[in-house]
Amino acid sequence: MKKLLWVVCLYVLCMCECWSSGVNGKEDFMLLAGPLTKQLVRSSGSGMNDVFDCSHPIPPGSRQYFEYLRSRGVTHFKVPLSWAQILPAGLPSQPQQAVVTCYQTLLRQLRQVGLQPLVVLHGSTVPDALRSKYGGWESQELVDTFQQYAEFAFREFGALAHSWVTLSDLDDGWRDWQPSVAPKPLQNILQLNRNIYQFYHQRFPEKGRHLSVGLRAGDGAIISQIRDSTTMDFLSVHIEYSCASTSNFAKELRSLQMSSGNLPILIYKMTVHDCSYSQFQLLGNFLQVLNNNDLNIVGCDMMDMLGKLDMQDTPASIPDYTGMTGFRNSYQSVWDKFEVQTTTERNHFLKKSFPADFQWATSTESFKVEGGWSEAGKGETIWDRFGNKGLAFANQTADLACDSFHKVDYDVYLLRGLHINTYQFSISWARIFPSGHRGSQAEKGALYYDKLVNTLIDSGIQPVVTLYHWDLPQALQEYGGWTNTSIVEAFKDYADFCFSRFGDRVKTWNTFSSPWVVSHAGYGTGEHPPGVKDYVVGSYQATHNMLKSHAEAWHVYNDKYRMKQGGKVGIALNSDWAEPMDPSRPEDIAAADRYLQFMLGWFAHPIFVNGDYPATLKNQIEVKRRECPHSEPARLPVFTPEERKRIRGTADFLGLNHYTSRLVTNSDGGCTPGPQGVGDFQAHVDPSWSPTASDWIYSTPWGLRRLLNYISMEYLNVTKVPIHISGNGMPTEYSGDTLNDTSRIEYMRGYINEALKAIHLDGVVVKRFTVQSLMDGFEGPQGYSERFGLHHVNFDMPDRPRTPKQSAYFYSQIIEKNGFASKNQYFYAPELKNTKSNKVSSMPPSTVPSQAKVVWRKFSNQTNFQRKLYHYGTFPQGFSWGVSSSAYQIEGGWNADGKGPSIWDTFTQKPGGIPGNPSGDVACDSYHRLDEDLYMLRALRVKSYRFSLSWSRIFPDGQRTSLSQKGVDYYNRLIDGVLAYNITPMVTLYHWDLPQALQNLGGWDNADMINIFNDFCDFCFATFGDRVKFWMTFNQPHTIAWSGYGIGQIPPNIKNPGIAPYRVAHNLIKAHAKAYHTYDDKYRKTQGGLVSIALNADWIEPKDVNIPREVLAADRALQFQLGWFAHPIFKNGDYPDAMRWQVGNKSELQGLTESRLPSFTEEEKRFIRGTADMFCINHYTTRIARHATLRLTPQSYAYDRDLSEAEEGDSPATAINNQRAVAWGLRRLLNWIKEEYGDPEIYITENGVATESKTTWDDSARVFFYKTYVDEALKAYDLDGVKVKGYIATSLMDSFEWLNGYKVGFGLHHVDFTNPNRPRTPKYSAHFYYQVIKDNGFPTPDDEKMLYGHFSKDFIWSTATASYQIEGGWRADGKGLSIWDKFAHTPLRVFNDDNGDIACDSYNKVEEDVAILKQLKVTHYRFSISWPRVLPDGTTKFINEAGLNYYQRLVDALVAANIQPHVTLYHWDLPEALQDIGGWENGTIIVKFRDYADLIFSRLGHKVKFWITINEPYNIANVGHGYGAAAPGISFRPGTLPYIVGHNLLKAHAETWHLYNDKYRAKQNGIISITINSDWSEPRNPYKQEDIDAARRVVQFYIGWFAHPIFNGDYSNMMKKIIRERSLAAGLPKSRLPEFSPEEIKRIKGTYDYFGFNHYTTVLAFPVDYGNLQHYDADRGAGTIADRTWLDSGSSWLKISPFGFLRILKFIKEEYGNPPIIITENGISERGPIDLNDIHRSYYHEKYINQMLKAYLLNDVDIRGYTAWSLMDNLEWATGFSERFGLFYINRSDPKLPRVAKTSVALYSTIINCNGFPDPTSGPHECLNPVPEGTSAPITDDTVRFLGMKLSTSDAETGLNTTFALLIIAVFGAICSSFFLFMTRKQSKKKQHAETLNMERKF
Repeated sequence: MKKLLWVVCLYVLCMCECWSSGVNGKEDFMLLAGPLTKQLVRSSGSGMNDVFDCSHPIPPGSRQYFEYLRSRGVTHFKVPLSWAQILPAGLPSQPQQAVVTCYQTLLRQLRQVGLQPLVVLHGSTVPDALRSKYGGWESQELVDTFQQYAEFAFREFGALAHSWVTLSDLDDGWRDWQPSVAPKPLQNILQLNRNIYQFYHQRFPEKGRHLSVGLRAGDGAIISQIRDSTTMDFLSVHIEYSCASTSNFAKELRSLQMSSGNLPILIYKMTVHDCSYSQFQLLGNFLQVLNNNDLNIVGCDMMDMLGKLDMQDTPASIPDYTGMTGFRNSYQSVWDKFEVQTTTERNHFLKKSFPADFQWATSTESFKVEGGWSEAGKGETIWDRFGNKGLAFANQTADLACDSFHKVDYDVYLLRGLHINTYQFSISWARIFPSGHRGSQAEKGALYYDKLVNTLIDSGIQPVVTLYHWDLPQALQEYGGWTNTSIVEAFKDYADFCFSRFGDRVKTWNTFSSPWVVSHAGYGTGEHPPGVKDYVVGSYQATHNMLKSHAEAWHVYNDKYRMKQGGKVGIALNSDWAEPMDPSRPEDIAAADRYLQFMLGWFAHPIFVNGDYPATLKNQIEVKRRECPHSEPARLPVFTPEERKRIRGTADFLGLNHYTSRLVTNSDGGCTPGPQGVGDFQAHVDPSWSPTASDWIYSTPWGLRRLLNYISMEYLNVTKVPIHISGNGMPTEYSGDTLNDTSRIEYMRGYINEALKAIHLDGVVVKRFTVQSLMDGFEGPQGYSERFGLHHVNFDMPDRPRTPKQSAYFYSQIIEKNGFASKNQYFYAPELKNTKSNKVSSMPPSTVPSQAKVVWRKFSNQTNFQRKLYHYGTFPQGFSWGVSSSAYQIEGGWNADGKGPSIWDTFTQKPGGIPGNPSGDVACDSYHRLDEDLYMLRALRVKSYRFSLSWSRIFPDGQRTSLSQKGVDYYNRLIDGVLAYNITPMVTLYHWDLPQALQNLGGWDNADMINIFNDFCDFCFATFGDRVKFWMTFNQPHTIAWSGYGIGQIPPNIKNPGIAPYRVAHNLIKAHAKAYHTYDDKYRKTQGGLVSIALNADWIEPKDVNIPREVLAADRALQFQLGWFAHPIFKNGDYPDAMRWQVGNKSELQGLTESRLPSFTEEEKRFIRGTADMFCINHYTTRIARHATLRLTPQSYAYDRDLSEAEEGDSPATAINNQRAVAWGLRRLLNWIKEEYGDPEIYITENGVATESKTTWDDSARVFFYKTYVDEALKAYDLDGVKVKGYIATSLMDSFEWLNGYKVGFGLHHVDFTNPNRPRTPKYSAHFYYQVIKDNGFPTPDDEKMLYGHFSKDFIWSTATASYQIEGGWRADGKGLSIWDKFAHTPLRVFNDDNGDIACDSYNKVEEDVAILKQLKVTHYRFSISWPRVLPDGTTKFINEAGLNYYQRLVDALVAANIQPHVTLYHWDLPEALQDIGGWENGTIIVKFRDYADLIFSRLGHKVKFWITINEPYNIANVGHGYGAAAPGISFRPGTLPYIVGHNLLKAHAETWHLYNDKYRAKQNGIISITINSDWSEPRNPYKQEDIDAARRVVQFYIGWFAHPIFNGDYSNMMKKIIRERSLAAGLPKSRLPEFSPEEIKRIKGTYDYFGFNHYTTVLAFPVDYGNLQHYDADRGAGTIADRTWLDSGSSWLKISPFGFLRILKFIKEEYGNPPIIITENGISERGPIDLNDIHRSYYHEKYINQMLKAYLLNDVDIRGYTAWSLMDNLEWATGFSERFGLFYINRSDPKLPRVAKTSVALYSTIINCNGFPDPTSGPHECLNPVPEGTSAPITDDTVRFLGMKLSTSDAETGLNTTFALLIIAVFGAICSSFFLFMTRKQSKKKQHAETLNMERKF
């Protein structure tokens, strides 16, 4: 009874003091105990000398003591620190670490039991050791030393304590001094306290931290002095309380209050005496004193009062003390509270807000969403096994699920759209540790979660991580899973890894989620995997081990990570609410209680109460054991005392997963295992409850409030931790109207409101609400048949598109309002920036052509390489990234709320206007779906949103008198909505949708429209201008004038091409100017906004930039399109002269008396010019212009221009005709605007691309568009200095695309126009654009960054050729025919009928070839031997010694030049004689190849140490025998022949390798291998598993076809499985892929000394279904494309993509065991005109070699050498000589075929000389001294006949000039000779004759 009364009184005390303002006006009353004594004595007589000082270990039982105090209501505990023990020498650099650790442990213990430490730095007496050294408080050195000690203490303990006292006995220091005069010690102490106070609050600026000093209450006289001299948050006092004189106590407190300046007072220590009467009267008297509104008391010392009241009640044995368990059944209490509610009271809706710091979350679980079930080394889980056994609904599996493993960005996009601040997800144990143990760690799995966590944090979303949500590694289940005690240690280790890896960013952890389900369904009923049906033992053992695992994980975090990471660890328990079926039956009430104890208490009681199972559970099982001696229904394991202690209190919060409720009846369960049988209860549902798609979830929202009250009372009444609602949701059906999920909305509304009631009405501490789940997923046994998601996932589509349901928008509204309170109308007033006129300065008129023609001079002669070279960089801070829309295209609601019809309404509602009769009547329905639009904008994180106002929605008839307030309200909501998320509204006043009523007055052809439009603008400025700061008057006035009034394509569909467009444009310009002046005059000063006009322009490129009239035509085209409006506004107020001249002249030629182009008056010009604050440009494409003289009749704007336009044919087409994606035009247009209009600030206000409507979510073409166009804008800004200020992507979502209706889409979001909900789904491009915005452009990726360093000293530097490509001599010296001789002499096989008959004539040019090799500085030279040159018929019957002699000479020359030969035995030129008998299809070729190799080894092997058996077997097999594009040109058996040939190639290679290994290796010491070629492949869409799989197939069918048998043994399982399955499906009896015998597998495996590898490029792969076709490509099942940003080469298949080189090298390392790699080919081609300045090749080799260096230095790939392809230009197989790969140019116009070095020779030789890339920061390296090579002078193959000689055009021109010069000189000489003959006629004839001869010789 005493205990009960004590607790009641203590709570009364707390309640009485709740009014206290506290230190910060908000804190609860502090009930203070402590300090801890060395003997753990808690009586008031304990002196400070006995205070525990950490000189010894913490006393045993201290934790139980703290728990006891907490159970008595104590809130704070005093912890005096020992200065002498912590810093014996007084120096922070020399602490006693053991003491520091001891205090940290003590503070943690206190916090763990719910006690807050009050830490005391020191009493007042100076420690002897320090006094002897420094003296007393009068010593400044001592003061400084103490301050250092204080700062040290704050660093070490500050995170663990929020309340501090610097000196607890301040007055002890000046007892002997006169208080009237502040003594030196007191001054020092007060100054010291002030310094410490400042330091403390600077270090810990957060609220809720306080610092004080302490003194005796009797020294009140000096308090005012202290108050004036130092600072503190509250005053700590020592006071005495006498029961005999309570009035003195009250007076003393009032005195202290007044003296301190009304500082809050903490009674730090109180001594009670003279209390001989009733203990309870003591408490009552004390309460009477404190319950006084005049006193500001924040806390009180309870130690003496505790002793006086009931020390005799203290447990005798503290270590055995388990705390109070309460006095009344918690369930009964809660039931009593709510039973009396009427239905109306129960269902009352509370319209309030949640606390300001409330966390809104949604969740997913790894196995339900991730997919990637075998990706990145992930191990199998029990759910993988379950699904793949066909145990889920419709045999569905989670193998792909939502593909979240690849879609982190997609998922976080949804979270941003929801606007949540917290995301709960689980980690797949098997993805981190495939076997369940640390030794199997999969780094790629950890990297996935790293990316997820980082992406969340980047988006401002806090991750909440669940360590275990049901997906146990199958490897652990093989040993019993959760029933095996060894799993505890495994889980602990797994948790440890997760904490260490992610804990720096993750601050909230759930160890388990719904462990009851694991025990119940996994190990009890067997409904879930692992499918164990053992409710007698298994389920209870599983629970037992999960509880211990949880506790161990919590302790790992607590002991190792909490201090440095500062996070929280809890557990998420699931529980229904249970109510008695018959409330009048006590046994049903008790049964309901048992229901909760068997579900929730099974886990919660051990953790939150006493470390053990609830007594109800234990007793019930014990009863059943006695009742059922022959059929044990349950066996509950027992915790040891140590385990109970270890488990109790191991949670920082209680996570609750709650979905539904049950009605419970008492029953006799008999001896039936399971909770209902053992628990003697039955669960039911009320048929009136709303059902869901799940048969176990019924909507009963009120149950949540009641359950929260129960939890708070049952589990959290002592250990005060908050509740996190970690899961709440309901499923809907998988079919029907999946998006309009009104039932989920009602469910969420009810449950969230009940949580709100629990907080507001019941005082339950709930910190988080988590809606389950973010998206639909794999729901265990139900597969995909039940949908819990806020977002719909289309599991029928490989993209797994995510589309918000209506519930997602509903939830985002709750989050925005933080509950259900009415939201105040939000008005945002942005900062006023532009309060002065920003009119652009007037400029002189443009010349003809304009001065901006310099742009063509600057850019038009760029090479393709220069034009396409990608530029990395970022835009300036504050750059405006946005998206756009327009009213008619998206709003719909065409007649909603009084909106008037627009000209587009009239046009589209008239049948036949647009094919299919689409209209904008509904469009995207944005008028009714504003929240859905805001969701997309939030998710994109755009900085601005450009939209237009519908004139007829605001003024239905176009005039102010018809104002529609509802239309205004819509735009107010839109503007406020975007501003709420820091998005700038960019408003277009007119985007083509003129009110029909105004068109009836003549529309824009009526000058009255100028004033009418101005009135509309005036209203908009006045109504919205307080928030809108960026205005555009018109969008694309050119389109309005020409398309609307000229050709009549768009409304108002007027066809008057010669006159109306000019009149309309005239009015539009004047209307714009008037609106601008209205804003400038009336609103700018108060609103500070900007006004402009959005003009459109294509870029126009002249057909030939070198022809002046073509440049003039291009300039004229721009002036007629852009200059028409920009010139008056941005230059001089008038039209450009080019336009005036053209139209004027045409008009005169047409017989008109005046120009059809109207004129502005001088006044109008002044009024118009400068009426823009920035330049807004819409741009889509580029056109090619050429001069043309066009018709005079009929009169037309189009003919006035005198030019023709054509598409830029080299660029990709789009879904709209004549709108190709020509990215480079944007940069040129921006430069033209800069030059033409005086360098204005430019906003790109529209730019985007159309795709066909069938292109839904996977819009890679749009990604390429933005990737290239945005980069061109970046180049303009970063390289050209154009003032680009913003970029607006067109458009936010698919919409009504004018004359194209809904056939095409421009959107970043797909809109399903067939669905009345108009669902919006983000496309691939939305995620790409978000990343661009986030990065503010394109920062240089790691792939593109140069690495500086060097290769190994013995690195091989080489270049390569092949015999047929260079040798020539095709019939020389007895050479036999090869298959390439025959192929090249077959018509239409080789481009331009080229052949290798002569090629580079290397057969006769050994010396020349070796000379250029020496010039290149290579260490090795790779060349091939022509099999038919050595063995004409392919066999050793006849050896052609002349052919062998050529190779011997070449080898000797190389060795003499110190260049190592690297010989390829077979590089495609098979003897034709062997092809005649089947070639590589015939198995006999294996022996013939072996014999050929034997000969070569024997003749050359003593000098050749590097061998390649076969070059690129892929090309031989597939290109030669599948596609037929190379010799022997066979293509009629593509499904079988390539595989047969490949099979024989592998066996031939293996036999040759064994031959060398067995016969020659020992004496020749060479190495031999095969060269395999492969591209690298990336997925076209990296977020898509289907594309990722396609990329893998590309690589495995390419490199793996031949590498896998050699390096790993046999073909890859992927190839074998796919080809076999497709063969059988086509009705074939067996696989088309031949099989190796076990002996052959063994024979082939390991036949390598290095990995010879040829690599050139990378492709992007995507799946292609070829149906039942049987060939290699169909087997591979993939198509490939290239990224548009990759630079071109002379070969269509080869794009410069260096990053792929590194990735495939890493792949080889990982896939094939890190073999030594020699790159045996790598290079790039060109075609077209000759240019020795091959900068693209230099770029290629530098980038690719640097990627190779990264592989070597950063990734430990064993790279041994690099070979550049090719030494010289040669016959490039079927493309002839048109594609040139050489480092040296071969001048084919010269019969001598000279080798001329290209510029790339210098680059490659420098890299060789440096053996890599020296770091430029280290200064110039000696290896970088340039060696002049090559020349930049172009050489052409153009030849002419001149004087009987075949010369190049340049040589012929030189010859002609020389001949002409000699002729002039000869004539001049003859004249001179005649002159001298005349002057010297008197001289002798002999002399005259000699001089004449000399003169002639001279000339």
